[in-house]
Amino acid sequence: MTQPYSDLRIVLIQAATVWHDAEANRELYGRMLRAQAGRADLYVLPETFLSGFSNEAALRAESMQGASVQWLQRMAVELGGVITGSAVIGENNQVFNRMLWAEPSGQVQYYDKRHLFRMANEHERFAAGRTRLVVELLGWRICPMVCYDLRFPVWIRNRFDPEFRARFDYDLALFVANWPAARRYAWQTLLRARAIENLSYVVGVNRVGIDGNQLAYAGDSVALDFYGHPIVECGSQPMSVLCTLSASALHEHRQRFPAHRDADDFELKA
Repeated sequence: MTQPYSDLRIVLIQAATVWHDAEANRELYGRMLRAQAGRADLYVLPETFLSGFSNEAALRAESMQGASVQWLQRMAVELGGVITGSAVIGENNQVFNRMLWAEPSGQVQYYDKRHLFRMANEHERFAAGRTRLVVELLGWRICPMVCYDLRFPVWIRNRFDPEFRARFDYDLALFVANWPAARRYAWQTLLRARAIENLSYVVGVNRVGIDGNQLAYAGDSVALDFYGHPIVECGSQPMSVLCTLSASALHEHRQRFPAHRDADDFELKA
């Protein structure tokens, strides 16, 4: 049975992503990452941290062999920890809002955003992912998601496998976003709901500032425990914060409050 065997240190990084300028964003986020070097096992950047959330960014999509993915790999080696965040990636004549998971070993795994934000016509320029990803880090099972995915609890549902006696799909649900300030109450509420209903930690990292479409972002990046209580909360300014997730507290909560044993079974169709 796989379960967290040590605490997990995470740095949440929120900043005012530079509009359509990957080089400037590598410089910006590189400085913020290096300021926290060696302090964490996992470093989390916002959604589309290289460009901002923009349909026009699809025209500038990079490949998995491009400069930004290589930069992410080098930074993971330099920091000695995993770095994750989403970027606009082109592959097989399609463009994806792809959450990259760069490990110090040089390996890069990824999750393609499944739910595309039609209110901004994201579905017209980007292809939707079809597969949920769960990665492992120090015994932690982590499920990365992107922004609008947060509104769809069936896709995020933490399933309990009775064959393995209390093995969950994941221990931490991770959301990166460009979530506008006008809907910040929904961001805050849905993150708490996902933590409570899935008996897991939740981390959400959002950007701040004003983007090229004149949309304002309030940040509100947060790490929540399985009760929905904040471990760390960010305001609306650029910042990076360190938090620690307790493996023993998670295990004890799931033993004490095994609501998953009464959950409805279902089959998710792609």
